[in-house]
Amino acid sequence: MAATEITGPLARYMAGVHQQELPPEVRQAARHRILDSLGAVVSGGRLKAGEMAIQYTRMQGGTPESSVLTTDIKTSAVNAALANGMFGHADETDDFEPVTKSHPGCSVIPAALALAERENSSGMDLLRAVVLGYDLCCRFLLALGPDLVRGGHRSAEGTSSTMGSAAAAAALAGLDETGMRYALSYAAQQVSGIWSWPRDAEHVEKAFDFSGMGARNGVTAALMVQAGFSGVADVFEGRDNVLDALSPSPEPGQMIAGLGSRFCVTETAIKPYPVGYPIQAALDAFFALHHAHGLTVENVERIVVRLPTDGAGIVNDRAMPDVNCQHMVAMALVDGEVTFEGTHSYQRMSDPAVLAVKQNVELVPDESLMDPAAPRGARVEVTLKDGRTVEHHVPHAYGTMQNPMDTETVNGKARALLIPVLGSQRSEAVISAVNDLENLPSIRDLIPSLTLEPSEMTGLVFTH
Repeated sequence: MAATEITGPLARYMAGVHQQELPPEVRQAARHRILDSLGAVVSGGRLKAGEMAIQYTRMQGGTPESSVLTTDIKTSAVNAALANGMFGHADETDDFEPVTKSHPGCSVIPAALALAERENSSGMDLLRAVVLGYDLCCRFLLALGPDLVRGGHRSAEGTSSTMGSAAAAAALAGLDETGMRYALSYAAQQVSGIWSWPRDAEHVEKAFDFSGMGARNGVTAALMVQAGFSGVADVFEGRDNVLDALSPSPEPGQMIAGLGSRFCVTETAIKPYPVGYPIQAALDAFFALHHAHGLTVENVERIVVRLPTDGAGIVNDRAMPDVNCQHMVAMALVDGEVTFEGTHSYQRMSDPAVLAVKQNVELVPDESLMDPAAPRGARVEVTLKDGRTVEHHVPHAYGTMQNPMDTETVNGKARALLIPVLGSQRSEAVISAVNDLENLPSIRDLIPSLTLEPSEMTGLVFTH
C-alpha cells in the first residue's frame, strides 16, 4: 500500500505544466524526440501496421477533430491517436528509454498531437505536454518496477504508454487538479498489455500493444474527464490502488521524486538504426570494427555478438528482419550499411549471400553485460580469416543520453524518413517548424505538411 500521498502532488503538478518554464536543454530534447517520432509515424504509415490502421480508421468515420498523418483522413481525436500511434511503432524506428525499456515517443506524441490539433494548441503547449507525457510514461514503470511488471507476464511497454499518453492529453485538454486526478484514474483503469507480443510475426499487433492502444487510451481518459466524467481522486494510494494492483513491490515515491527537475525526455535514446533496440549497440560495435579493420565478406571468418541476457532473448533469430540480430549483423557485413529499406525486407532474409554470412554469426547472452548503468550494451568479436580476432565493446549506443545525437543528425534521420512519403517541400517545412516549435502559434499550422490531399492517396504503395 502506498505510504505517502502521490495523486495530489502529481495532479497539481500536471495542472500547472501549461505555465512551466522548461530549461533549454529539456526543450531541445523534446524537440528532438518530437521530430524523431514524427519521422517514425510518417514512415510507419507506409508499413503493414500503418496500412491496417488506415483501413480501420476509414471504417470508423468519426467527428473530424484530428488528422491521421500521411493521409486525407480527419476523424475523432481518439481514432487519430490510435492510428498515428500504430504508425509510430509500425517498425523499430521510434525512441526507447534504456532503464525502463519503455517506448514513450510512439504513444505520447500521437496522443499529444491529436489533442493539440483538436484544441488548437500552440507549439509550446505541445512541447510542455510531451515533456509531461514522457515523465509519466517512465515514472509509472519506475514506480511499478519494470522487471516486476514483466515478471508478472505483463507488457511494460503497454503499461507505460497509457499513463504517458493520458498525461500529455490531459495537459492539452486543460484539466484542473481535480480533472487530472480523474484522468489518472481513468488511465489506470485502462492500463493493459501482456508479454505475448514477442509472438507477433508481422509487427502489427505489436504496433497496437506498444503505442496505438496507449495513445487511444490516454486520449479517451482526458476527453472523458473534459466532458464532465467524475472518477476516483486517489488512484495511486489507499486501498486497491493501481501500484499495488500491478506490482508486488512498488516504489510509489518514484512517481514524484524530482518532479520538475528530472525530465525523462532527456533520458530516452534516439535510434540511429531502424532495428530493435538490443541490436543498436551491436551494430555500433560492428561498424566500429568494420571501419577500423576493413571488414568484408571475403576476410571475415566468424562474428560473435554478446548482448545482455534479457536483450538477447528479444532479438535471437526472430521472424521479423528488424528484430533479428544475426540477420541484421550479417546484412550489415554484406551491404556495408543498414538502411530503412533493407531492414524491412523479408526477401533479404532468404538472400543466399546474407544466409551464407548469417550461419557464421553467433548471438551469445552474456550475464556480464547485465549492467544497470548500461542496460543495452553490446560486445562484438570478429575472427578474421588470417587468424586475428578483433573486438569492440559499446556500453552506450549512439543516440543515448551518454552519447547523444546533435540537432543536425536528428534532422538528417527525420529527413530520410519523411521525404519518401511527404516529399522534400513538406518534409523541410516539418523539420523547420519542429526546430522552432516554441514559436509556432498553432499546431494546426503544422498539419498540412504532415497530411496528403485525397488525390495524392491514389495508387500509394505500402511496404510490407
